[in-house]
Amino acid sequence: MRLKKYPILEYDSSRKVIVAPGMFYKKELPEHCVICFFDDVLKKIRRKGEGKLIGHLSSEMGKQPIFEMLINKKRLVVFHSAVGAPLAAGFLEEIIAKGCNKIIACGGAGVLNKEIAVGKIIVPSSAVRDEGTSYHYIPPGREVSAGKKGVKAIIKVLEKYKIGYIVGKTWTTDGFYRETLSKIKARKAEGCITVEMEAAAFFAVAKYRKIIFAQMLYGGDDCSGSKWDSRRWNRCSIRERLFRLSCEACISL
Repeated sequence: MRLKKYPILEYDSSRKVIVAPGMFYKKELPEHCVICFFDDVLKKIRRKGEGKLIGHLSSEMGKQPIFEMLINKKRLVVFHSAVGAPLAAGFLEEIIAKGCNKIIACGGAGVLNKEIAVGKIIVPSSAVRDEGTSYHYIPPGREVSAGKKGVKAIIKVLEKYKIGYIVGKTWTTDGFYRETLSKIKARKAEGCITVEMEAAAFFAVAKYRKIIFAQMLYGGDDCSGSKWDSRRWNRCSIRERLFRLSCEACISL
């Protein structure tokens, strides 16, 4: 590895590491997995008896439960990701180490175009890498693409039910309190339609580990730069619908 002016650009392609998820976990889970950012939806599923608790992931914030569901007679793992690229990527690494390799994530995102309605489904095709985690998995670059097989599976399900959607670029940032007007303007100019905190890291880990991964987002708060508007974006009915679509897309892989 050669030193650069900025440490974040010092990508090392070596696969020899000090700590690896395989040191702590064995392959014991089915290959299909949905990463869900909606705690309200997962609580509802558990209350209804649809999901069986089969294990946990852990961090200093406590235990993160792992559930198993049966969808069309196929086993599907479901868990709630951490918010933010570093821990989200860490949990993705661990669930891969436990055997999952066909993964769909579902979550919400701020919109950079106020015309994108609350609940509108967005399928990220790529993510601008304005976070740090992805730079440890793939060489430095402006963007990272979503997995084509996963994106295709999502679109197939959405078109099956005649649900409108947008395929586009998302902006992944670590600094949600540093979304300045000039940055928002620049990201919009390069084609970003949403802003969130995990996609670039997810896509980079998936490429590194050679697994199938894609993500569905729904239009949430308005972050387009004129005036922030929460738009009451965290509505449960929208979130559960997105989760169910994600499950169907995942088991089709």
